[in-house]
Amino acid sequence: MILVTGATGTVGREVARLLAPARPLRILTRRPELVTAQGPAVTVVRGGFTDPESLHRALTGVHAAFLVTNRVAEEDDARFIEAARACGVRHLVKLSAAAVEDPEADDLITRWQRESERTVRESGLAWTLLRPRSFMSNTLSWAPAIRSEGVVRALYGESANACVDPRDIAEVAVHALTQDGQEGRVHALSGPEAVTALEQTTVLSKVLGRPLRFEELGPERARSALLDRHPEAIAEALLHSAGRQQAGAKARVDSAVPAVLGRPARTFDTWAADHAQAFA
Repeated sequence: MILVTGATGTVGREVARLLAPARPLRILTRRPELVTAQGPAVTVVRGGFTDPESLHRALTGVHAAFLVTNRVAEEDDARFIEAARACGVRHLVKLSAAAVEDPEADDLITRWQRESERTVRESGLAWTLLRPRSFMSNTLSWAPAIRSEGVVRALYGESANACVDPRDIAEVAVHALTQDGQEGRVHALSGPEAVTALEQTTVLSKVLGRPLRFEELGPERARSALLDRHPEAIAEALLHSAGRQQAGAKARVDSAVPAVLGRPARTFDTWAADHAQAFA
């Protein structure tokens, strides 16, 4: 039995979809109605990290678990791990982030991710860590402006990021959950090349068959836009992250995706073509 958390999110949804047809799968979620994975041995438990009873129901009989937490500065990883130990779980596959290995990354989000990793490492359970670069799907936030105005607005348009297709992250996660020899492994996951927002705009223009204009956001406009969606501490952490990207901290291409999957990592061109309808 494998448990997937985050199964209504970007990566967890794909992990559940890949596992569902062939393996006993349990999903823990606050929103069961949003679960799309279907298979002969899929069960859904309504609950969350702050509900001990639901954690116990979800984790009983589970061998390996895919752990996704996103409430910054909360102790959801510790709560999950305590329940996992009590229920006899053997292996955790934790979705983390590439920034944790960058000593220049000292923002609120990265400090929380480092603490989450430490909690996993010291859990007494077998573990595998996944450290992806930014998701290619983050560009979906551009979709409303592309549809209505034909414009992409972003900060630091010429800074490069070796962003990764979430489907590649999910495939590596499934490999870690189902194959031997993954205990104690750390997989740094990137796309096959570093791309800029300007280059992504060009790709999306070609895919959509229409001209798109790129509009550079200055730091203050970017801060204002982020504050419309996030608390101040999170907005400042994201701005710090963007500054690191501008300095070249996110341009490195890693080899884990082809090494684990035996094929090249998907390009942004491929991701964009497969998701064109979202921008149309």
